[in-house]
Amino acid sequence: MMIPSAVLGFPRIGPHRELKKVVELYWAGKVGHGELQASASTIRVQRWLSLHARGVTIIPSGEFSLYDHVLDHCCMMNIIPDRYTKNDLSMTDMYFAMGRGLQDGKRGIDLPAMEMKKWFDTNYHFIVPEVSSSTQFKLNYNQALNEFLEARTLGVSTRPVLLGPVTLLALAKPSHHDDPSYDPLQALHKLLPVYVEILSQLKQAGSESVQIDEPILVLDRAAGLEDVFRSTYATLARESPKIVLTTYFGRLGQALTYVKDLPVWGLHVDLSERGDASQLEEVVQALVPTPLVLSLGLISGRNVWKADLATALEKVRYTVQHLGAERVIVATSSSLLHIPVTLASEDRLSSTQLDWLAFALEKASEVVTLARIATAAPAAATRDDGCNNDDQEAATCFVANEESIARRREFEAKSDPAVRHRLAMVTPAMYARTSPFPIRKETQQKLMNLPPFPTTTIGSFPQTSQIRLARSHHNDGRLSLAQYEGMMEGEIERVIRFQESIDLDILVHGEPERNDMVQYFAEQLNGFLFTQNGWVQSYGSRCVRPPIISSDVSRPGPMTVRWARYAQSLTPKPVKGMLTGPVTILNWSYPRIDVSREVQAKQIALALRDEVIDLEAAGIRAIQVDEPAIREGLPLRNVDWDAYLTWAVESFRLTTSAVKDSTMIASHFCYSDFNDIFSSIKRLDADSISIEASKSDMKLLNVFQTQQYSSGIGPGVYDIHSPRVPSQEEIQARISSMLSYIPSSLLEVNPDCGLKTRAWKETEEALKNMVRAAQWARRTYVSNIAK
Repeated sequence: MMIPSAVLGFPRIGPHRELKKVVELYWAGKVGHGELQASASTIRVQRWLSLHARGVTIIPSGEFSLYDHVLDHCCMMNIIPDRYTKNDLSMTDMYFAMGRGLQDGKRGIDLPAMEMKKWFDTNYHFIVPEVSSSTQFKLNYNQALNEFLEARTLGVSTRPVLLGPVTLLALAKPSHHDDPSYDPLQALHKLLPVYVEILSQLKQAGSESVQIDEPILVLDRAAGLEDVFRSTYATLARESPKIVLTTYFGRLGQALTYVKDLPVWGLHVDLSERGDASQLEEVVQALVPTPLVLSLGLISGRNVWKADLATALEKVRYTVQHLGAERVIVATSSSLLHIPVTLASEDRLSSTQLDWLAFALEKASEVVTLARIATAAPAAATRDDGCNNDDQEAATCFVANEESIARRREFEAKSDPAVRHRLAMVTPAMYARTSPFPIRKETQQKLMNLPPFPTTTIGSFPQTSQIRLARSHHNDGRLSLAQYEGMMEGEIERVIRFQESIDLDILVHGEPERNDMVQYFAEQLNGFLFTQNGWVQSYGSRCVRPPIISSDVSRPGPMTVRWARYAQSLTPKPVKGMLTGPVTILNWSYPRIDVSREVQAKQIALALRDEVIDLEAAGIRAIQVDEPAIREGLPLRNVDWDAYLTWAVESFRLTTSAVKDSTMIASHFCYSDFNDIFSSIKRLDADSISIEASKSDMKLLNVFQTQQYSSGIGPGVYDIHSPRVPSQEEIQARISSMLSYIPSSLLEVNPDCGLKTRAWKETEEALKNMVRAAQWARRTYVSNIAK
């Protein structure tokens, strides 16, 4: 019997971001609904045919999305807040309004986007469902069925994918008008009939099995959901194709005690480096007395490194030995959504570097090779006779993989002694500022003389098509360095003059020279690789190209000083130096898997520490070191938090603690519920922090009422991920609400994130309204500042 190979999900954006391009054309009104859907279908077909051609036996369908798969489930099952249903919008336009907001003065429409959060511990963002006691669940359309039938017309048999009902509601929040204490899981009994209808239609259409994702099972919360899962899957199993209950990103832990007894056909577990390979023995032994099939998530969906197939084969053989080959599936650890589509478009990496890597299509081939070699040689074997079997193609691939892994291990052993020696020489004093915050605050205020409710932005300003074209022309040699730098200086002056004209207090240079907040730094550090087309989806149409940490990290020279110094020379107002923090650079890159994340973060921190020192020496009075990813890197299990937070905080402080008391150190955190790590945020010892609050109904601010925090705090007063422009009155109302949580003497006024993706017109209007609102706050609340 052939051991099946499975891919749990695949990138949606297309090899060259085809989806991003057509979606943005649709938003701009340049293509219609028909062309949008036709382009989406072309991408889906390409995905299915590519996986089929590589021999994958279980191909996913139903997980494609124009924006976000959680949002897809909301619209499919009518989990649509009332405010989006009252404007006579098509389903597609309502879908996009929920994801990104919609402002149309001609039709009198002004809809903010729904809240967005990070998907578990990844850099993917999902739209948070809103559920109330009055939500009317119903099936608006069956996306899983539609895609299953679409693939079948191509002759491709697929396994439909659904986000499980427990996870969907566990990730939801109460609707705006509901009691904040309402638990959306209370609505599960009303939602389940919709899932039953979807599954019943799939079964009637001939679907043999269905993948139901329940990643909530890898969280501590799952320990208290036993009764919920038992009743839910007893209901679903009655009318469903064979269910493969799918978990990823972590270990099952205590939940295994009841998951093994659920009425499902199979169970998938993540055995990758970001899951937990150590859970294999426990899971296998728990399943021995059951009839469940075990899907082994052995090919990582989170990293871009070529899999060590010999090590993975040992795990397959162990499982086959105890369960039998008929009860084993070889699979990716999670969806491949989090990695680029293919290495085929990468012609600037060396042959040595390409040999280290595997993107989505290459990982699909690894899954197939592993399944075939495990089928052909199921028993333990030596390197030589393990490949002496009838599947010569798989055997050849297996041997080639072993040789490739050996070459990579040899490279890893050749570390940079200077970098590792410097890290070994770090002392406790290097993690601490010279003076406590009250002394620093007084010194900084004397130097900068900031007004109450000081205004600033998070860093970036709109990156126009002219800026991107200039960068492209400089990269391909059509624009000289002098010409390019002249254009960047002109853009920086434009940004500075605009900020002065609206009377912002702490300015930024706008970052026109930066392609991405992580890639820009990684390109100037030793130890990173870069791709041409290694794009992955971050949210909606926003795509990023994560760098790849390939060796020890160091800084050859200054990275931002030239631009910061120039910007500061244009104005007497303080201009912030802008850096991305070490934990965020780590978490938004593909890390090495041969050394710990702590080592990598602290190597990056030492490189950034040198940059901070150089910025201060250049006359920069405020330096912002952004750590938006510090919360998303938090391990999913509480027991693992302390170790991570210790080195994460140390990495930030190692970066920032060498400056004088007079230099303000700021940091920014976006789309992270950091209430549960607030003590660690305090331990960063930043002089000012800015946070996302505009899409979270101020709930992130509750912690400021319960825990003492004495540094400056800038909750975002408007959402930059939406094109809508907030009115002055709307921002004033937000400031007033914020003062219920934050003392007026600490409150700072800023957007909730950088402005890179916005257009200039909406940016100008929104920032003018923001500054006017801050000036109103000074007039209204200035007498309370002393309090």
